[in-house]
Amino acid sequence: MAKHGKRYREALKKVDRSRLYPAGDSISLLKGISSVKFDETVELSVRLGIDPKRSEQSVRGTVILPYGTGKTPKVLAFAKGDKAKEAKEAGADYVGDTDLIEKVKEGWSEFDVVVATPDIMGLIGKSLGRVLGPRMPNPKAGTLSFDIGTVIKEIKSGKVQYRADKFAIVHSSIGKISFTEEALIGNLVVFVDALIRAKPAAAKGQYLKSIVISSTMSPGIKLDPAHINTLVLEKQKVSV
Repeated sequence: MAKHGKRYREALKKVDRSRLYPAGDSISLLKGISSVKFDETVELSVRLGIDPKRSEQSVRGTVILPYGTGKTPKVLAFAKGDKAKEAKEAGADYVGDTDLIEKVKEGWSEFDVVVATPDIMGLIGKSLGRVLGPRMPNPKAGTLSFDIGTVIKEIKSGKVQYRADKFAIVHSSIGKISFTEEALIGNLVVFVDALIRAKPAAAKGQYLKSIVISSTMSPGIKLDPAHINTLVLEKQKVSV
């Protein structure tokens, strides 16, 4: 079992591990126990009522966080011709085709997100399947499209990918500790709303099993799934 430092142990004393916190209370507490000098990333972990071993119950997709993530990701775009020009104009950090494929194949990895146009996927899949792994451009993740300019702009503005792991847990950043409470709650609700909309038809019983919020150096704080679901329903009513 990993040993935690004094700062972590002091923060843990302020968290009621038996309580399910409303969104506002959890974020206020999270901000209150933050005592480091850098702007911590706020993470959300949601355990879903799915069987991750069954392909028809996989949960994967993308969502645009209204307040962004607090970080501008470095985007690598595989495209050629006019689409390469479109990618550059949209703000891609690195654009190319065979030249970049070879560079990545040799171990270069100074990028966060990989996007591509479908016409070049044959080369990418053949050369970089094992290298890129889950970062491989994929239509379900919204990273494989001929509309590459729009894809890049959305990623730069706060679009994040999510995917349930083998334990049926989805992890994602929803901002920075410096964000306002309103911004963090806004991102949280939009993210959980996306998970609910992605619920597989084959999933039965309680879907939102548990929701935990934490920052880079903090212990996890358990949220009340019922309260979060209420906030999501309120958002959906406003959106109609």
